[in-house]
Formats: sequence, C-alpha cells, structure tokens
Amino acid sequence: LTGPWAHLNDLLEDDPRAVLVVDTCDLATGEVLQVTARGRIEIRPYDRARAIRKLRRYLGPDISAWDATFDPDAMAEAKFARLAPTKLSARDLSFKPSADGRSG
Repeated sequence: LTGPWAHLNDLLEDDPRAVLVVDTCDLATGEVLQVTARGRIEIRPYDRARAIRKLRRYLGPDISAWDATFDPDAMAEAKFARLAPTKLSARDLSFKPSADGRSG
C-alpha cells in the first residue's frame, strides 16, 4: 500500500525499476535465505477487499482493533504498488556459527 504520505510515487515517476529483497536469518543455526525480485513497479487502484485480506495477515482478524492508520474505509487516497518481476533469484547465504553462538 502506498499513498500521498509516501515518497514512492515521486520515485517511480523518475524510474519505475525496483529491487525487492526478502531474507531470513537464524543466528543460532547460521541459516540465511534470500529471495530477490527485480522488475518494474506498477501503481494500481485501491481495492478495499484486497487491502483487508493483506492487512489481516499482519494486524489480526478484528478490524475494529486495528490502529486508525489502517482503517480500510479511510484509505481513499491509497494505492497498491505491485512489483512485476522480470528476474527472480533465491540464494542460500548460510554460514557455520561459532561455538559460542556469535557470528563474528
């Protein structure tokens, strides 16, 4: 989700190319996994039902308990930012942790 409160729209007007990286790191086991998506960002219209589905994953099922910032009915100026990937990669960057559990 994006909107007039964010700088994303201004950045995309100059250059819609983007890279999104999602990674996980478990210091105890040394497992580090990374997925990278490269492509162009498309701005799509706000869809209330879709916003609710997405936000419930992070904010819980009870919409009345959400912070007012995320009120689905008060997001008239919101938009969806969608990355259309042209390249995807996944990497295992795992390491062997030291005996004392510190990585460095």
